Amino acid sequence: MPCCAGSYGEVYHGDWFGTEVAVKKFLDQDLSGDALVQFKCEAEIMLRLRHPNVVLFMGAVTRPPHLSILTEFLPRGSLYRLLHRPNSQVDEKRRMRMAIDVAKGMNYLHTSHPTIVHRDLKSPNLLVDKNWNVKVCDFGLSRIKHHTFLSSKSTAGTPEWMAPEVLRNEPANEKCDIYSFGVILWELATCQIPWKGLNPMQIIRDCWQLEPNLRPSFAQLISRLLQHVQHLVVETTNYRKFNSRLTGTMLPQ
Repeated sequence: MPCCAGSYGEVYHGDWFGTEVAVKKFLDQDLSGDALVQFKCEAEIMLRLRHPNVVLFMGAVTRPPHLSILTEFLPRGSLYRLLHRPNSQVDEKRRMRMAIDVAKGMNYLHTSHPTIVHRDLKSPNLLVDKNWNVKVCDFGLSRIKHHTFLSSKSTAGTPEWMAPEVLRNEPANEKCDIYSFGVILWELATCQIPWKGLNPMQIIRDCWQLEPNLRPSFAQLISRLLQHVQHLVVETTNYRKFNSRLTGTMLPQ
């Protein structure tokens, strides 16, 4: 039984020479068609990635009917599942650190040479390890950027997280990932599903006028998020000191 599924394949929990792995098996096993292009693209991108906040590529199965990609296994599953499961309790400080993890992983992709644009950044594509570290995964729609803009005729992806220029099939650059990260930040702040109740066409219309060039870089976002975490730490420390003094004054003399 697969532990999860997406538009391109199913993911299984497996054992590879004593090491836990996640096995992404492609639904389309036609090596002469789009599946081969998709497979080679994802494997090529993942092969070159080494970062604590990017899922580790461990190998690939290149023959049908088991055309697959193997990565490290992250036991806590997706960020989406953690945030939106019933009675989810992820405290604010942890959620802020999760945001920083995502920003660091994406900054690594965007500052690679050449730049790697994810194009399908969303909470279901962010996995969490046993120590609550978040890692970017699923590079099925990613592209290596050799020019100023990317263009693609693919309409795959999840509209709730996709930038309007991608939804409109217009030329896009790494700023489309910044938009998606903004949606993820909203999820982390509210613990709610983005655009709940709206259909994809409503989402496209509502986002129509957003300007990509005004979006910050991930390096800028990391700096802002770290400042916010430090502010939270100071607030928590001051609260504890105040609470300790308050408790002390209420004790019997």
